[in-house]
Amino acid sequence: MTSWLAQHLAALRDACRRLAAAPLNTLLSLLVVGVALTLPTAGWLALENLRQLTGDTPGVQQVSLFLTLDASKRDVGEIESRLKEARLGSWRYVPREEALKRLQASEGMAEIVASLPRNPLPDAFVVTPDDTRPESLEHLAKVFTAWPKVAHVQLDSAWVKRFDALLRLGKLVVLLLAVLFAGALVTIAFNTIRLQILAQAAEIEVARLIGATDAYIQRPLHYFGMLQGALGGLCAALLVSAGFGLLVAPVTELTQLYGASFTLRSLSPVDVLSLAAIGGALGWLGARVSVQIHLRRLT
Repeated sequence: MTSWLAQHLAALRDACRRLAAAPLNTLLSLLVVGVALTLPTAGWLALENLRQLTGDTPGVQQVSLFLTLDASKRDVGEIESRLKEARLGSWRYVPREEALKRLQASEGMAEIVASLPRNPLPDAFVVTPDDTRPESLEHLAKVFTAWPKVAHVQLDSAWVKRFDALLRLGKLVVLLLAVLFAGALVTIAFNTIRLQILAQAAEIEVARLIGATDAYIQRPLHYFGMLQGALGGLCAALLVSAGFGLLVAPVTELTQLYGASFTLRSLSPVDVLSLAAIGGALGWLGARVSVQIHLRRLT
């Protein structure tokens, strides 16, 4: 076990030495790998922020229950009991008096509301379900319509369907980009290792003559590809975080204008580690394929 660990540590040190031997080439390679990972990562993060934004914006993916004008406090209490038992998500009760005050506070509505002989607005409940799939929201709307003293259920199902279709399309585009750039990253590692092998062909031949196994020769090259991919993943995380950091202030200001409280989410430490792991795995794969192909040509 000690010998195995020592061999891998030696291979890792050799890979680090190869990276440090040509700093400019290493930096350019890391930037290329970082850009390849940045685009799908930024697309995924943008979709996550969009989903979070729509969940925090008032009126988005909510179901409104408007009661009849003759609904009593007892009827309101029964609706509250039904909502508590259903455990569909969060909800809030909007009394008709509060709704009238909000309408009166709206620009240009104060005189109109003052001229009304009585309050024409009904009591209402605004439900924000945990399950926001379009089919689930439509099912909830049908269930609420059957409840007593519910005069109208409002749900913009067409908007919800369009938004859900947009998110699914965005996920598909991000997935295709991820596959495309993953192939590009493997290709980058493949060519880099090929150049390493060609540049050290004589050294590899000598190592074989003195009894070095193929595993011993391949190990530093595998680590080289893995390190290059992992460092490229960290470079991508830095680029994405910097880009989203520049967008935090204008996005926050924009959402506040629409009455929402939203902070743009950036990459978490787990996301950064995952990105480095993905980059390392793809770099190792490209190195392994390149080693398997080009070392055979030297035999």
